[in-house]
Amino acid sequence: MMAQLFDARICELGEGAFWHPTRQQLFWVDIIGKRLLGRHGDTALEWQFDECLSALGWLDYDHLIVATETALWKFQIDSGARTKLVELEADCPENRSNDGRADPMGGFWVGTMGKHKHVQGGGIWRYYKGTLRKIVSGLDIPNSICFSPDATVAYWSDTSQQKLWAQPLDADGWPHGAPSLFLDLTSEGLYPDGAVTDETGAIWIAQWGASRVARYLPNGAFDYAITIGATQASCPVFGGAELRDLFVTTAHEHMDAPDAHQGTLWHHRCDVKGLPAPRVLL
Repeated sequence: MMAQLFDARICELGEGAFWHPTRQQLFWVDIIGKRLLGRHGDTALEWQFDECLSALGWLDYDHLIVATETALWKFQIDSGARTKLVELEADCPENRSNDGRADPMGGFWVGTMGKHKHVQGGGIWRYYKGTLRKIVSGLDIPNSICFSPDATVAYWSDTSQQKLWAQPLDADGWPHGAPSLFLDLTSEGLYPDGAVTDETGAIWIAQWGASRVARYLPNGAFDYAITIGATQASCPVFGGAELRDLFVTTAHEHMDAPDAHQGTLWHHRCDVKGLPAPRVLL
């Protein structure tokens, strides 16, 4: 199965694919280019930031939550106005934010990592009702943040370790007990990047450098893969009116001679449905 090109704008490091469920609108980011991108029908939208940004969620019809390298922000979509909600490792200039997603209880998870990918310099934070708390430490490149449909498990990976973990959650969405190894891709030489779950609980994982997004069943078994026409697939999300449209960001970071497909946005119509993004609670 082959995805189709959806948006030809090139991102050095595309990430943060997000479908706003009430606006029925797609957003994504170029981390290195410090840009927020979007589509409204056939209209291309774009906002420039002054620092790296990486992950998105929704607060209401008019506002997104945006994770940048130093803070979480309330972003007014129509005007572009920004209000700081809370600082995020602002005292650690060697780090930036990375993959993130809202959990079913209204929390917002976001990873941080070294700008130069230094070992164990990153972690995962959760913002919930005004409180920001670090919940995972000692990661190289935190990624694959997503959640089971029944809200009992969070998933996350460390891309450089090629492993995905399953973290039990309590009723408020905080980690409860130790995480367990869910998927080990080292023997296949695959690197997990962004991920999203569908309504059946299967996990769709963008695999950096492999030109694909792979679907794994809730028991960790490989199901099938969607081929992406760019090498560095980075983040999938379900969108569209029926949540059957899979959108995938890509990147051309560190590529010597990228062609015009590297760093673009891709689309595939799926037989299964995704889940609507939960609203982040302030």
